[in-house]
Amino acid sequence: MADMKEIHSRIKSIKDIMKITNAMYLISSSKLKKARKRLLATEPYFEKLQATIYDILVRAPHIHQVYFERREHIRPGYRKKGYIVVTADKGLAGAYNHNVIKKAEEEMAKSKINSLFVVGQVGRQYFMHKGIEIDREFLYTAQNPTLYRAQCISEVIIELFEKGDLDDVYVIFNKMITPMKSEVQFVQILPLERKKFERKKAGYQHAIFEPTPEVVMNYLVPNYLKGYIYGVLVEAFSSEQNARMTAMEAATKSAKDMLRDLDLLYNRARQSSITQELTEIVSGAKSLKK
Repeated sequence: MADMKEIHSRIKSIKDIMKITNAMYLISSSKLKKARKRLLATEPYFEKLQATIYDILVRAPHIHQVYFERREHIRPGYRKKGYIVVTADKGLAGAYNHNVIKKAEEEMAKSKINSLFVVGQVGRQYFMHKGIEIDREFLYTAQNPTLYRAQCISEVIIELFEKGDLDDVYVIFNKMITPMKSEVQFVQILPLERKKFERKKAGYQHAIFEPTPEVVMNYLVPNYLKGYIYGVLVEAFSSEQNARMTAMEAATKSAKDMLRDLDLLYNRARQSSITQELTEIVSGAKSLKK
């Protein structure tokens, strides 16, 4: 049995760790609430954008629009595919990063021509360690999802798509389904699909798009993609904080269980020490009588 001093030292160490895990839980909870609040504040604007794009598709269905081009003349094995992989900048979030990276590897294995775009230091370090080339990395974005950072990502992707360097663009991220559950999402963001906009009601009964529907669409779509990517970043950030809250809560619970066991062990050691001292005193008293 460990002595009392060693047990006391272990109890102190666990209590210190428990303070850290509890603090991390509270910090993640605060970040999660702020991120969801920012996303809700921007939703009306981007919903109106989506509705306006639908208006144009309905009123000018035959306009040429590069963002909707399927490029079906390119054979499946020769399509240039881009993957935006959203991970965290740090760990301590359960299987959050592992699940995203695993999904990215599975999808990239299906294609011959891949371009990799990474958000988050965990993904960056993993793919660099594996020797997988990263075409572009977006630093400091995972911990601070903003519209500006979303715009930087969308501009890069749109430019490559317009030039023909990318034929299909996908985003891989974690989405918080419920407060207790997150799932990896694999979503194609380019080329756009008309049916995704058909779910929205038309924004105007009588609309005139000046100077032309094509020009208006070329302005709206990049803004829509910026908003969509911003939503992805916030969803991923929220899922990360939720995963970290769950992990820290589990760690705190484990620490409490360990403290209970150590307290019991400490009391046993203390009782054993007292018993030994009493035995020595009694033995000494008998020796003096003799």
